[in-house]
Amino acid sequence: MNGKMHGRWHGPGGRGGRGPGRGGWQQADLPSTTDVAAWLTGRLPDDWFAGAPEVTVDREEIVIVGELPPPEGEFADTEAGRADRAAAAAGRISRFRETTRDERIEIARQAEHRYQRKVAWGARLGEQVELFTVASVPVMTRLRQPERIVLDTLVDSGVARSRSDALSWAVRLVGQHADEWLNELRAAMAKVDDLRAKGPTGEGA
Repeated sequence: MNGKMHGRWHGPGGRGGRGPGRGGWQQADLPSTTDVAAWLTGRLPDDWFAGAPEVTVDREEIVIVGELPPPEGEFADTEAGRADRAAAAAGRISRFRETTRDERIEIARQAEHRYQRKVAWGARLGEQVELFTVASVPVMTRLRQPERIVLDTLVDSGVARSRSDALSWAVRLVGQHADEWLNELRAAMAKVDDLRAKGPTGEGA
């Protein structure tokens, strides 16, 4: 089943295709990704990350996010110190992105050939996470990987027959269980429209 699992590898365990349905095959078979974390362990340079990276997989994309070694130096537990720590983390992530660019492109090329999925990268330093280029796949709208995994979970569990069906199911579910919030949102929008209508028109200015 697609989805997040506790550990270093997240995603489906087997082929990417869903199998024959009413309209035939929904998607061509894809190579298994069960060994992707192990492959990356052997392929990635040992000094890139502090431990094994977090790997999330769906039918289109492999996202690799690694924990970077913390920058040297101590930062005071003050507002200024926390700001300096955040700036240092942002700088360390930026440096990693630039200095590893060529090698990441080559590793991604090899992984894309092996697993027939796009590869995206990210880096984490403490609570700060930055994703680099990630895919946005059209499914009646443009969705990122976490949203696609939700849809794939609904499909794999039999709740929906396809991603489009799963998206429609999710929209219906939100409508059923968020009536109060949606009504408040509509009321707020109507109030904005009323205020806009009562605003100055610019006449006589």
